[in-house]
Order: sequence, then C-alpha cells, then structure tokens
Amino acid sequence: MIPAQLFWNVLQEIIPVLRARWESRQRPLSEAMAWARAHYRQVLIGDGSTLDALIRKVGLLKERERHPLAGRISALLDGLSRLPVWIGYTEDAEAHDQRFWDDLLGRVSAGTLLIFDLGYTNFERFAQMTREGITFVTRAKGNLVYDVAQVIVRSAAVLDRVVWIGKAQAGTYQQVRLVEVLYRGKWYRYLSNELDAQRLPTQMLGELYRQRWRIEDAFATVKSLLGLSYFFCGADNAVQVQVSATWMLYAMLVDVTDAVAEALARPFADISMEMVYRALYHYVHAAQQGEAQELIAFLVAEHKLLGLVKRKKPVKPKSRARPLTDDEDA
Repeated sequence: MIPAQLFWNVLQEIIPVLRARWESRQRPLSEAMAWARAHYRQVLIGDGSTLDALIRKVGLLKERERHPLAGRISALLDGLSRLPVWIGYTEDAEAHDQRFWDDLLGRVSAGTLLIFDLGYTNFERFAQMTREGITFVTRAKGNLVYDVAQVIVRSAAVLDRVVWIGKAQAGTYQQVRLVEVLYRGKWYRYLSNELDAQRLPTQMLGELYRQRWRIEDAFATVKSLLGLSYFFCGADNAVQVQVSATWMLYAMLVDVTDAVAEALARPFADISMEMVYRALYHYVHAAQQGEAQELIAFLVAEHKLLGLVKRKKPVKPKSRARPLTDDEDA
C-alpha cells in the first residue's frame, strides 16, 4: 500500500508552484481582497470540517451498527489565491477546532491577516497573535463579556468600539475592536486585534470577515464536487490518501479556474469552479477528436456554451433596523 505521507508531500510540493503561477497572472480582485493585498503580507483563512461517514461494505466496518465518520480536517487557505496552505487530518471526528491552534499559528507570521470563525475563540491565542504581530478578524460570540474603553463609530447601521475582554488573573485581559454592522436586516458582530480604525477601517473589517466563506466554498468543492463525501475504506492510511489526493485535485482545479479568469479578464469569483470541472470532460472529448489542443484556450473559446461565468444573483432589498445600545447584544 502506498503511504499517505507520500501524497501529503506531493501536495506540499505543488502548492508553491501553483502559488507562483497565481502571482504571475493579472486579473481583477474584489475590492476587499485588493485592499488586503496592499496592506498585509498574507491573507489566510482557517477553519475545520467533519468528514462524512465511511461506507460499511468490507472489512471490520461491516460489524458496526452505524457508519463511522471518516475523521476531521482542518485547513489553512490562502484568501487571495484560494490555494490550500496547510491541511490537517485527525481520525477523531469529534475533535474541536481548538486542538489545531498550534498547527495554524505555526504557519502564520507577522504581517499576516488571519480570518477564522468563532469556533476558534481563545483569548490566550488572541493575545499571542497580538504579541507576534499577526492581525486577526473573527466573529464575536453572542455571550461575549466586555467593558467598553472607546467608541470609534456609532450610527444607525454601525457600532465600532474598543473593548476589554478576558480576565486579568488568567493573563488574557486585553483590548480588541468590537464592530457591529447591520447588513440586510441582521446585526453581525466581529472582533479584531487591530485597534486603529485608520489602519483597518470599520467597513473593511466586516468585508474581510465575509471572505471567510471562501474556505466554506473550498470544503463544499472537495466534498460535493470532487468526491470527498464517499469513503470506501476505513483504514487510516487509505482515508488520508483520499483526503490528500482530493486536495491536490482541488488545488489544480483552482489553478485552471484562475487561468480562465485571467484570460477572460474577470475576477476569480465570477468563474464557476464546478462548471470548469465539468467542462474537462468536453475538453477531453474534443481533444480525442482532434478539435482542441490546449485546455485554457478551449475553455475560453467555449466559455459561454459551457457556462463558465456565473450568472448574477438578484440583489434583495435592504431592510432597516434600529441601532444597538451599549447594553444590548446583536
């Protein structure tokens, strides 16, 4: 049996190559990502996801009453290129996101913007990132306890304050930004250790956090589109081989999609990764018939027929809501 570590090594070898290709290309970036690229050395997004059930057809799994879960993955994604920086795996499907903090911060350095969800809330880690010059943006828990130190912005749709969180006796008492934004009728709360609103404007803070959905899109792609929802062997090595090989396929699909975006002079987000993936079948068929020679040229020439550019979704009308007061939670 081929050792899984071989596949992990290959994944780590190809990522720098694909990153260099991304750097060499010219394509429009979203406003938030263009701003982040100009202000931070890196933009990284961290999150975890539980893998689906193993198929109980062969081996010892046949004796199980239920389909055991395949484990849990944690990922660090480059928010600009959408390429994976690191993928972690554990057999423990119940593993909490907190156990991956050392792995995440071991790959993040000063000058980096790190975006993550509230499942990673950890005041000790917040203080560590501040000491190490790492800027973070995350979502604030609804039961967050804080003391207001300064009000930066207060309006009908925005409340931006510097607050104290943590406990002095635990060494976690620190100042962070608590930003609350009204968006389409709902209040959203964000935390950041960047206290200077000139360095990280209020509106941009919320826009940057919304980029976290890029990693959710990545998980959805590897599971639903690339087949990581089905595991036919329960052995740890076999599961890891499938996980690492699928992320390799994901990385190469990102590269092809980005090349199409550059050729069409469109932002990456305008191009459907799913339709690019499904278009590969048509390219292979055309190549076998002698009707196509180069992949990107074929995809660009046939992009309308293949539906590679996403259709614009209708914008819902914005609703109004009253602003928060200091003693209310969003």
